[in-house]
Amino acid sequence: MKFPESKLAHSLLDGLKGIEIGASAHNPFGLDTLNVDRYPGTDTVFFKQQEIKICGQAAPVDVVAAGDRLPFPDKSFDFVINSHVIEHFYDPIAAMDEWARVARKYIFIICPHAERTFDQGKPLTTIEELLTRHNFPETDYEEKHWSVWNTETFTELVKYLGYRINTVQNKDDKVGNGFTVVIKL
Repeated sequence: MKFPESKLAHSLLDGLKGIEIGASAHNPFGLDTLNVDRYPGTDTVFFKQQEIKICGQAAPVDVVAAGDRLPFPDKSFDFVINSHVIEHFYDPIAAMDEWARVARKYIFIICPHAERTFDQGKPLTTIEELLTRHNFPETDYEEKHWSVWNTETFTELVKYLGYRINTVQNKDDKVGNGFTVVIKL
């Protein structure tokens, strides 16, 4: 099983070169990207095993690195893209700042919507909480959803950070359980 590609991603990013943070074989974008992942193999991470179970393969990892500490020069790619990844960062502000550092044109984010995933009923993450995390970084990165957003609270964060929003989809055009926010740099 594979999920459909995003028409919005293709309309903005075809012909450009980017990086995908945490690509998955069952949820491809079909773009010209390098896959950046924290882990090099498939037998150490629960998610990679699930990916293989869902579609019979795992997305190959091109660069092993934390998504909030990328080993690339400033403005070295046209875009950074990810789906269902940013909620796994303890400090999503640092992650977005890092993506803005390496991208020249776009940051394309699909994020789980609080009411359309297993995060339903959990309290939404506030900007104040994220600022506290940003100012007091955690070193123990447990694999979980650190943050829960809906479209409004996430776009509020993006605007608070001073990023310019290009496009918002309240329901993403891939799987439909998240929302899309595209930042224009």
